[in-house]
Amino acid sequence: MNILGVSFDYHESAAALLVDGEIISAAAEERFSRKKNDSSLPIKSIQFCCEHANISPSKIDHVVFYECTPLKLSRIIKSELKLGNFSGIKSAIDYWIENEKFFPKKRLADALNIPFSRIKSIKHHQAHAGSAFYGSPFHEATVVTLDGVGELETLTVSKADKTGIKQLYSCQLPDSLGLFYSAITAFLGFKVNEEEYKVMGMSGFGDPTYYEKLKNLFLLHDDGTFSLDRSYFDFSPSAQTSYTHKLIELIGDPRIPETPFFLDKQTAIEKKNNIRFADIASSAQKITEEVIFHVVKVATKRVGYPDVCLAGGVALNSLANGKLKQNLKGELYVQPASGDSGGSLGAAYYYYHSVLGHKNRMPMTNAYLGKSYNDQDIKVAINKSYTKCFEHIPCSTDLVKKVSSLLKNGAVVGWFQGRSEFGPRALGSRSILANPLLPDMQNRVNKKIKFREPFRPFAPAICEESAGDIFELPSSKLGKYSPEHYMLAICKVKPKFQSILPSITHVDGTARVQLVSKNENQLFYSLLKHFSIEAGYPILLNTSFNLRGEPIVETPLNAIRTFEWSGMDYLVIGNYIITKE
Repeated sequence: MNILGVSFDYHESAAALLVDGEIISAAAEERFSRKKNDSSLPIKSIQFCCEHANISPSKIDHVVFYECTPLKLSRIIKSELKLGNFSGIKSAIDYWIENEKFFPKKRLADALNIPFSRIKSIKHHQAHAGSAFYGSPFHEATVVTLDGVGELETLTVSKADKTGIKQLYSCQLPDSLGLFYSAITAFLGFKVNEEEYKVMGMSGFGDPTYYEKLKNLFLLHDDGTFSLDRSYFDFSPSAQTSYTHKLIELIGDPRIPETPFFLDKQTAIEKKNNIRFADIASSAQKITEEVIFHVVKVATKRVGYPDVCLAGGVALNSLANGKLKQNLKGELYVQPASGDSGGSLGAAYYYYHSVLGHKNRMPMTNAYLGKSYNDQDIKVAINKSYTKCFEHIPCSTDLVKKVSSLLKNGAVVGWFQGRSEFGPRALGSRSILANPLLPDMQNRVNKKIKFREPFRPFAPAICEESAGDIFELPSSKLGKYSPEHYMLAICKVKPKFQSILPSITHVDGTARVQLVSKNENQLFYSLLKHFSIEAGYPILLNTSFNLRGEPIVETPLNAIRTFEWSGMDYLVIGNYIITKE
């Protein structure tokens, strides 16, 4: 049975294909379209999924959309009606008409040229719950989904076992932890639904001095839900900003986007403002963690299962995940594609198991679900580019030996190998790699290659069996399913290694680690092993292969052009090593 899950029309459009319950392929549309957070109908992703499985759309038994459109439209209209904002209703309807949002199922049927009867839909948080539980190795678990908003819900708690996923309770808009964090993201001058992770990075520079003020905006209820003081926020579709004047009165003026942050040279006023913004970020992060801990603690008691599955945009908060994992009685599984792109996978999973009733569970064993390219594809891309200096090394052992030596000597390397990752993290298939032992490497990669803010930390990738020597990792029985295999949990760098590994140690002594096993990614694992021979530790700085504001590279030509436009020294793509003239 072939089931295609799709997400689109908000942000992070994607497609995922299950064949008899097994994940065959999954990809976000932005990788192919090169449009960040592309929300369009994911035609190119669907095409890839079908081609990879060697099937035509006519062979798809069910196409499952990840939202219930009438519920979503009803919520938008009702929220504007409460404000008496009839012009807002008209604007929303005009926008829906202009962007063909009323009939996503018909658009899918027309695009795939298949009968409308094959197009199904489920609710947004059912898709998140499906991705979390059916992607996990658990036979029974407490499932928590947290995001900005689905159709109406912002939090769901479900009991999941062999009988399926049964939702027990929820929170609804405007009580939204995800939208609270997004409002703080906007307040701090970053893009909503795209740059929330920058708040996490900024929080490490501050102290939670605004915690008490922000804490008073939440009420944590004994039943495991919460309420948000809506007078400080405006989450209506027509709102110009998601926070009101009351938040400004509470914590001061917002940050102007692109304002320099903690540079070497700054005035006394700039320094004072930087400290205030970092403190706001730290305070927002602390209250976010407190709400998550409250929700999960009560949820496990009410459900009765100690193991927890997380999904939804809030589940990408790796700072919270790392601390949550340490305080759980059971294990923690976080869906690697927890955002709306993962809703495509969750829609397919949920329909296959919870609607059709199939019992053959096949969890998500890795995130390498995208497209791969062979040496012929790469050679064609080289011929289309300005690249003239390259070497072909057929033996993979010789390749990783040479690359590890280049890295040891300070080269910054673009690394393009195998199938691309599904989800927001680069996990050794579409990565930029560097030597984390060099003290200036973070600054160099930030300024000359990624062109991004200096306060954002870089992640380390390390062989899993060596990670405990360097990082303070909580014990886990999940192995390849643990959040640390997907850069989804922050941990402490042991004190003696914080000065040895300055380029991957954040200002607060933490790191967003990726554990790498031989079975998951053999070539990347081999590179780490050979780097250990060269430099003493099986660890590399690993950041996503893209320039600021762009999606992660997808094709060989994307990779070559990004390499040409950046300060990278080498591009290792398949069995080719490309250099600059």
